[in-house]
Amino acid sequence: MLKGVVLGVALTIIVGLTGGYLLLHSGLIPANADAKPGGLETWMAGTSLDATLDRYAPRVQNPVALNDQNLLKGVRLFAENCAVCHGSAKGADSPSPIAKGEYPRPPQLATDGVEDDTEGESFWKIKHGIRLTGMPSFGYTLKDEQIWTLALFLKHMDKLPPQVKQVWQQVRNWPVTSLDQTEQK
Repeated sequence: MLKGVVLGVALTIIVGLTGGYLLLHSGLIPANADAKPGGLETWMAGTSLDATLDRYAPRVQNPVALNDQNLLKGVRLFAENCAVCHGSAKGADSPSPIAKGEYPRPPQLATDGVEDDTEGESFWKIKHGIRLTGMPSFGYTLKDEQIWTLALFLKHMDKLPPQVKQVWQQVRNWPVTSLDQTEQK
């Protein structure tokens, strides 16, 4: 009896793995960036990210002080490193051509915001990136202090002081001049 149950379980696992392998190789699961993700894919990616953040995101207070100067530094870092994908102060009303073509679509942070994330979660996402998305790891190009400064700006981007808000409103998410205009000068 036990031998039959073990054989049944083993056979079920083998059939499931073979079926999954054949499904992947059939081309029926889209790999293109402009396809709508399936429910299983969305659930797996979200569950994995949530679990990773719960386990690894720093739970310390941001070492960068909340003041206008640091918020301005955060706006500048965002403009230089993030705006091309995550947008300007216009949010979802004006995603860049790069953002429109990415899969999954990057959140336009002025609209979708991450103010409800802890600064530690934002720090971890910026430093390490997010696998199987367009979110790169900035841990190789930005210092931890710069990443914390970005996390500070993201946490407070919905309630910026007037001077900082004015600079944020000027951030562009896509080059204004084309190559043709540059060559004519």
